[in-house]
Amino acid sequence: MYYLGIDLGGTNIAAGIVNEQYQIIARAKRPTRVNCGDEAMTEQLALAALEALGAAGLAVEDVPWIGVGSPGSIDSKNGVVCFAGNLGLREYQMAKLLGERLRAKVIVENDANAAAFGEYKAGALKGADNGIAVTLGTGIGGGIILNGKIYTGCNGAAGELGHIVIEMDGRPCTCGRHGCWEAYASATGLILTTKEAMQDADKASPIWQICGGDLDKVDGRTAFDAMRAGDPVGKQVVDTYIKHLGTGLADVINILQPSMLCIGGGISHEGETLLAPLRTFVRQEAFEVPGGMLPEIRAAELGNDAGIIGAALLGEA
Repeated sequence: MYYLGIDLGGTNIAAGIVNEQYQIIARAKRPTRVNCGDEAMTEQLALAALEALGAAGLAVEDVPWIGVGSPGSIDSKNGVVCFAGNLGLREYQMAKLLGERLRAKVIVENDANAAAFGEYKAGALKGADNGIAVTLGTGIGGGIILNGKIYTGCNGAAGELGHIVIEMDGRPCTCGRHGCWEAYASATGLILTTKEAMQDADKASPIWQICGGDLDKVDGRTAFDAMRAGDPVGKQVVDTYIKHLGTGLADVINILQPSMLCIGGGISHEGETLLAPLRTFVRQEAFEVPGGMLPEIRAAELGNDAGIIGAALLGEA
């Protein structure tokens, strides 16, 4: 049995053929045309799917369904992308239109949920019936697996973990609120915290040297690299970031009590430099159940493949 998954992003459409061992055996990738209308979006997705199938020597009839992970708010029951602003999509009947184009069953899910399901089936959450995947990128993506199923809530929008407020009346967030978790703990939030600290620091300090004296060159690694270089400013920023990230994680744990939690995105590549102090902070902050256990916190394993694998297996979700 082979499965076809598509990860629809604002920059690229990535499609892959997944075998029964949950390995990607063939791929296709093409730039995403956004704000192009429903028909053009459908054609883009169809061409990516057909290219991946061709690379594997398969036809549409050889896969039981086509799964798609898409940004935005998703009505997974009806296969509709209700709204995805960065793609210019509103009430897009993806399952219907793509299904008609390819003469196949199409299943649609939020991309973060699909990635979480991929980690559950083949990655860091494997074996955890109750798990959460958190992705630290431009924002914070979240996917919730409860009793082995993707939890979407009554509106299909559950898992918007980045919009938990951790600082009342804090930084403005793209969602319109203030003090959201992603305004502090996303890569964007870390970069802002780094820049704020640098503006109060001596320009001869290592953190300024690492970015060539240019604030526009600050990225998610800058503070960690400065800390490793012995810069107290870098250490201060990393310590603050771990508190921001850990505060939100503790809230999520208190609400859902997962047995396992994985963290993905570029910042997760810091590995134990990030995870070890993060576990210590969360252990101090999360609600402690007498005789109970805290979830295991680990790095996500599948990287960018999580979305493809999870989408491919959506028929099992």
